[in-house]
Amino acid sequence: MEASGQDLSSFLFSSFLLSSSRLVQTGQVPRKPSISPSKITTYLACPVKYRYTYVDDRARWLLRAKSYYSFGTTLHRVLQRFHDSGDAGVTTTAEVLAAYEESWIDAGFSSAEEMAEAYGEGKQILERHVAETLAKPDAAKTLFVERQLRYDLGDFVLIGRLDRVDEYEDGTLEVVDYKSGRESVSEEEVSSDIAMCCYQLLLKQSFPDRPVRARIVALRSSTSAMHAMSEGEFEDFERDISQLARMILSENFYERKAVRKPICDDCDFLPACQQDPDF
Repeated sequence: MEASGQDLSSFLFSSFLLSSSRLVQTGQVPRKPSISPSKITTYLACPVKYRYTYVDDRARWLLRAKSYYSFGTTLHRVLQRFHDSGDAGVTTTAEVLAAYEESWIDAGFSSAEEMAEAYGEGKQILERHVAETLAKPDAAKTLFVERQLRYDLGDFVLIGRLDRVDEYEDGTLEVVDYKSGRESVSEEEVSSDIAMCCYQLLLKQSFPDRPVRARIVALRSSTSAMHAMSEGEFEDFERDISQLARMILSENFYERKAVRKPICDDCDFLPACQQDPDF
């Protein structure tokens, strides 16, 4: 089965390349497949979860709203407006809290009490963040918020949506990523975070003459850590991510067997995997 699966995968990928060549000849150029940090981390965690999330939509109905996702998305939306220089309506604590109330997402909470507790915690996080930001000297200005960048790597495109990019007086660009569920973060965690490495690569590609670095902000404790990739790290990461992306895009996910992992118990797709008698 393994050999036939690999042969089928190779055949499908070759067919895709052949059909793409014909479309180019007729002027109908197909859109290149894309790879994102979310796709990469999902694949590395579980290829079967990747299948149900991005390839095979027959199990999508199993997806459920998550309270932590609603909470994080709400905070991201409010912080986007606060740090957006073009949004003149959210600059003070009162305006931020008003935007918070307007933006609140109530999906996924198990009870009104749980939601009220989360809402109060989010309010404290935002009040502290605004106070600390306004008290700091203007060492940097926000260049843009919530922007998607793309990097064409030949047979696929690497894409990523950056929470925020700050520009410092010496020309350094810093991508800032908010983590609403973390209490702490270290430089080592930033350097090994796939998404942060992708964001730095995307930023470096868009601004090749600028020094770039990445910072993760743990919103619950208002702490942060930063790491800047070296030239060697950029080269190694681009090579590794290209190899991984091509492996993902050429794989036949329908041949993948579900394998039990520690993450299974919290996965929405568990009922689908349990249909396999060998799971």
